[in-house]
Amino acid sequence: MATIDRQATTLALAHALSAAERGLAVIPLSRTKLPALRSPHRDRPDLATHRDRPDRADRPDRAASGGPVGPPCHGECGRFGHGVHDASTDPRRIRELFAAAPWATGYGIACGLPPHHLIGVDLDTKSGTDSTTALRELALRHLFTIPPTVVVVTPSGGRHLWLTGPPDVVVPNSASRLAPGIDIRGAGGYLVGPGSRTDHGVYQTAPGAAHLSPAPCPTPLLRLLLPPPRHARVGLRGTAAGTGREPGHGTGSRTGSHPDDALARAHQGDGLIQFVLSAHTGQRNTRLFWAACRAYENGLGPTLTAALIDAAVHTGLPLREARSTVASAARMTPRRPT
Repeated sequence: MATIDRQATTLALAHALSAAERGLAVIPLSRTKLPALRSPHRDRPDLATHRDRPDRADRPDRAASGGPVGPPCHGECGRFGHGVHDASTDPRRIRELFAAAPWATGYGIACGLPPHHLIGVDLDTKSGTDSTTALRELALRHLFTIPPTVVVVTPSGGRHLWLTGPPDVVVPNSASRLAPGIDIRGAGGYLVGPGSRTDHGVYQTAPGAAHLSPAPCPTPLLRLLLPPPRHARVGLRGTAAGTGREPGHGTGSRTGSHPDDALARAHQGDGLIQFVLSAHTGQRNTRLFWAACRAYENGLGPTLTAALIDAAVHTGLPLREARSTVASAARMTPRRPT
């Protein structure tokens, strides 16, 4: 039986109602950051969904045979317990949701819904990655800046940046696709609202951000958040062949699955070195970092380290700085399984 903390529940409800007044659809959350209400269909595998997590939309439960058993219920039954699909801005419905979950100590804010079409950029720190630096490198590489916007600080020291998207664009959820430690909350996902109390502490609005509204997502960043067309072949890991964009989930291809991948892999070392050699003033460190990340992602880091450093030094980057940049890429980039 869930422990009831009436004061925490009352505060969570107050925060949720305040968010709803600003057009943000909310649901009650438990201390685990999961939706507080269990599915009413947990005994009906043909209707039930997995309990929503912040980083993904619902997925159908699977039958004993391992295959999907049909479309899940997203609230059409009229009962509570459908995760983010219960989210509402109606004060009466919100009070009913919290009354049905008196153990709730927080609230979730649904992403992708009108009027804000919220997008959450989750800069995680738990894995030991420097996600803030990774976002800065992305911004330098793709020529965008993050405008002043709502920032929520997590109990572990991470940050959630709130941005808004166009109404006709569906941004999918993703985990570490843009860079290690950067997760995206899009359609079907949710953000833990400020004031929520969890097992690890309280989510709080960052100092100086309380008066801000979610800012529009910069166009170059928005392009990165969208998956490439399904027909785009994935070449080097981290880019869609011929586009320079990072692949999304469900692209229909995987690295190494195309017959040309072996040839691409044979030449990618030269390509990365040439990419570093072609850097102009102001690009040297950024290009070296990007190339080193791609090398380590594709299992070529140790092989190309010396050549990438030499190329960067040739463009005028100090040797010590070049070594430090490559070492940073090595620490931040997950290795490709061998």
